[in-house]
Amino acid sequence: MMLYLLLMVVWYVTGVFAQCNLPPSEWCSSRMTAQLCQVEKQCELSGYLPGVSANPGPVNFTLYYESLCPDCQRFFREQMFKAYKTVGQIMNITLVPYGNANEQKDGSKWKFQCQHGPQECRGNLIETCTIFNEKKVQNYLPFIHCMEVSGVMPDEAAEKCAKQFPVDLDSILKCANGSKGNALEHHMALQTDALKPPHQYVPWVTINGVHTEKMEKEAERDLVSLICDTYQGVKPSACSRSTHHTCWRQKA
Repeated sequence: MMLYLLLMVVWYVTGVFAQCNLPPSEWCSSRMTAQLCQVEKQCELSGYLPGVSANPGPVNFTLYYESLCPDCQRFFREQMFKAYKTVGQIMNITLVPYGNANEQKDGSKWKFQCQHGPQECRGNLIETCTIFNEKKVQNYLPFIHCMEVSGVMPDEAAEKCAKQFPVDLDSILKCANGSKGNALEHHMALQTDALKPPHQYVPWVTINGVHTEKMEKEAERDLVSLICDTYQGVKPSACSRSTHHTCWRQKA
């Protein structure tokens, strides 16, 4: 906050503020805007400035969600899996299954309370353990997508989807039923609670560590286009072109 205020003072004194009458969330929205606001270099370093780079890195996309949220399930069905299948080669995908849950220490373990009840906590645990056990996104994302769109409770969904995708379900459930899963879910809680700004609803997305309302709306409308527009390298052929619902966070 102090750094932001200092920048505003400097910009006002130098006359830049008068030219850059935009909120910080828009400073990197285009190269022209970044140049106007004199943050072009910072926007390039953040990886969120449109353009073409000779050695681009993938777009870092993180989805914060909870397993039984209808809006999260819709995001998986309409956006997430489609983006993975079509432009996954230019994405670095991270899933964080926790969402609007709360946790409390109980002895050596953590107790979780989830927005949609104990079954959602169970789903979060199974999906967290799947991510940990399977390691690679190509191994765990199809399975988690299957669970999210299955329309049944988590244990039944896991059993059903394990018949379609080659995951080690026994190891996943052993993790989810034990101390390892409990510790891993606590890590998901820490990741979620560290968000700046704090999440207000789920699904909640970040691109290269940044979240804006504009970005969220674009992700829920057309994630493929958002990834393509953000990627700074030569666009893959899938970029030639390819509804908005959220679960609000309850105040503690």
